[in-house]
Amino acid sequence: MLVTEDAWMKDKSGVLNTIKENIKYPFIAKPVDDGCSSAVKKIKTAEEFDAFATLIFRKNEFFDEASANLLHIKEKEEFPQKQVILVEELISKRDAKHFLEITGGMLTTYDASGNVSYEVFEASEALSEGEVLSLEEKFLAGQGQNITPARYAVDSIERQKISDKVKQTLGAAAKVLLVNGYCRIDAFVRIYDANRVEVIFIEVNSLPGMTPATCIFHQTAINGYKPYDFIDRILDFGFKREIE
Repeated sequence: MLVTEDAWMKDKSGVLNTIKENIKYPFIAKPVDDGCSSAVKKIKTAEEFDAFATLIFRKNEFFDEASANLLHIKEKEEFPQKQVILVEELISKRDAKHFLEITGGMLTTYDASGNVSYEVFEASEALSEGEVLSLEEKFLAGQGQNITPARYAVDSIERQKISDKVKQTLGAAAKVLLVNGYCRIDAFVRIYDANRVEVIFIEVNSLPGMTPATCIFHQTAINGYKPYDFIDRILDFGFKREIE
């Protein structure tokens, strides 16, 4: 559901009623055209959404103090000014036996026939200290906690079976989107009895960052790539694509 600044200013009560009728609390509110966890908040009450809208729709760079305090916004926190808010269902465990957030990288190469082939790496499990994974946890060295490979199950054989299903799903999504070079896909994973797996996509990073804090190098290492080897493969694919 999209909430525009114009609609909010004209009829706050009407917008809140529409949200209540269509999306249950708590839900996620975030900018419609931003990324990297910027201003992504778990909203538990109408008062919190009012505060969120006040901050997003502000006319200058300064935060409204009361709204910032209610949402626990830090002084230097990334919170852009926007004209549209995206309100969406909070993805939760539901009745799954295990639930986790993962991010999985992959690399494309050309096979002997000249077709694009996808090498999908073991995904990493993303851990968050707060309600939503923060920008700092994603990109600042020493801030984020990622476990590679993801802990889908305690038993190693069972874990690998689940991992193979997740990798197959991530790879299929990349193929549909015609992702070339390399990418990293963020997703939630629900695991049920008999290793039934449900993957809920968050986003596809078609040009993911490679800072020391990102986990894609950990994933590639499992497949035998040193960082420079991985980057060299990306460049090699690009050169071959340009030639063809």
